[in-house]
Amino acid sequence: MTASTNLADICVVAAAEAFRGNGEIFGSGMGTIQTLGVRLARATFEPDLLVSDGEAFFVANNLPIGGSDKVIEGWVPFRQVFDTVWGGRRHVMMGASQIDRYGNSNIANIGPWKQPKAQLLGVRGAPGNTINNKTSFFIPKHTSKVFVEKVDMVSGIGYDRVAKMSKWTRDNFCLPRVITNLCVLDFETPDNRMRLRSVHPGVTVDDVIANTGFELVIPSDVPVSRGPSADELSIIETLDPRGLRNKEVA
Repeated sequence: MTASTNLADICVVAAAEAFRGNGEIFGSGMGTIQTLGVRLARATFEPDLLVSDGEAFFVANNLPIGGSDKVIEGWVPFRQVFDTVWGGRRHVMMGASQIDRYGNSNIANIGPWKQPKAQLLGVRGAPGNTINNKTSFFIPKHTSKVFVEKVDMVSGIGYDRVAKMSKWTRDNFCLPRVITNLCVLDFETPDNRMRLRSVHPGVTVDDVIANTGFELVIPSDVPVSRGPSADELSIIETLDPRGLRNKEVA
């Protein structure tokens, strides 16, 4: 029995689960749900995770989103983040405007590169993230416009591209999770194609299929994503007293 079936809470728990087993590495969340996920993981089953305040410090306490009452346990200026990325001692959860069956992601532009329909963030840190450290994704609105057969611009690489790279890159490449407002997905298949891992309460497998622009790997038994326990919900509410997480999911 879980304490909440609120969609945002379920997404936070799913985000936290992506960091299970990571140990003493830098857990980075690029967004509200992502940040809450890594902070919840550190507060519960992954106490060795290093979590930052989003500015320049690692923090030891359960720091609320936007909070200033921090217990500092280390210094992590921007340049040191790059050192951590290149060393592979980081797991980042970011967003994607498009993603395909092998995890190639796009945050740069929609439409052809020479004359795009929309200019987005640019590739930014996506290439370095995906090549050097674990990279998961949170996508707040699961539609076939996001889950596409082919991304318009490869910002972050997927498993089909990394297969053509060096052995070191292949051996260290990892896209653990893709979390959406409908489900949790992974790439734990023989050919690293995207697999449906669980559906959120009230969502069917057919709902996910209908909103995905390519064929997913569908196991014979797809479980329902778990919600938070009472203790986890209490921590989530401490981390997000203003309920900002509820504005993040469609």
